[in-house]
Amino acid sequence: MSHASYELKAETRERVGKGSSRELRRNGLIPAVIYGDKKAPLSIALSTKEVTQRIHAGGFMTTVATIDVNGEKISVLPKDYQLDPVRDFTLHVDFLRVSADSRVTVQVPVHFVNEDKAPGIKQGGMLNIVRHEVELHCPANDIPEAITFDLEGLKIGDSIHISHTKLPKGTSPVITDRDFTVATIVGTAAAKEDEAEGEASAE
Repeated sequence: MSHASYELKAETRERVGKGSSRELRRNGLIPAVIYGDKKAPLSIALSTKEVTQRIHAGGFMTTVATIDVNGEKISVLPKDYQLDPVRDFTLHVDFLRVSADSRVTVQVPVHFVNEDKAPGIKQGGMLNIVRHEVELHCPANDIPEAITFDLEGLKIGDSIHISHTKLPKGTSPVITDRDFTVATIVGTAAAKEDEAEGEASAE
């Protein structure tokens, strides 16, 4: 399931630059740019509060939005954003124009289920997540909110690869030359120390 699409109202920015960005922020707006689709980039201003709420609601980078720029409705996908590290509000957003048949590259979060059915974890092993996100090529209007991996039956030493999940139709990993690892089930610290000692004495 993916987050419902939403609409943001925007105005075009005539002046672009540091001074005008500061002025915008004083007025509760943030600068943003819409680019892509072989059209000239469009500089716009959006409500800081609305965008920050969207980012905190989750799924921001995987949900197509409609931006109403002076009455023209443009479908976009957020590509990048900057937050103020101190005050936690949005400073800038880049949007990519998309259409129904656009394909986009996005980082999709990884989720794991059935941890309680993994013997390796029951025996005191830990789930070591190698990738918290997987980069996928997806149809713009059908981006998965998360990719789920089932841990049932996994033992200490087992690895979970991208092939262990069924990706949604039309979606493919960006890395295609190998069945890459998403997570592993590792022994506890004590087990690791034993291994290290074993290796040292084997030398």
